[in-house]
Amino acid sequence: MPWVWLGIASIFEILFALSSRSACGYTRLWPSLLNVAAAIGGMYTLSLALLTLDVGTAYTIWTGIGATGTVLLGAWLYHERLTPLKLASIAAIIMGAVGLHALAG
Repeated sequence: MPWVWLGIASIFEILFALSSRSACGYTRLWPSLLNVAAAIGGMYTLSLALLTLDVGTAYTIWTGIGATGTVLLGAWLYHERLTPLKLASIAAIIMGAVGLHALAG
C-alpha cells in the first residue's frame, strides 16, 4: 500500500506544478484552489507512504515522477519543447530513482 500512496502523491505533485502555472500568481480562483488542494493532498499521501518506505528513496521517486510528469505534460499541454537533452535528463532521473530503489534495504 505505501507504493500506492506514493503514486497518488506523485500525481498530486504533477497537479501542483501544472496548476501553479494556471493560477497566475494566485490571481485566478479555481486554479489557485486546485493548487492548494494538490499541495495538501500530495503532502498527506506522501506522509502515508513514508510510514513504511525509506525517506530518501521515497522522496527521490516522488520528485522524479513529479518532474518527469511535469516535463512531459508541459510539452503536451503547453507546447513546451522536448529537446534531446531534456529527454536524456529525464532518463537520468528515472535511472537514479530505480538505482536508489534497488539499493534500498
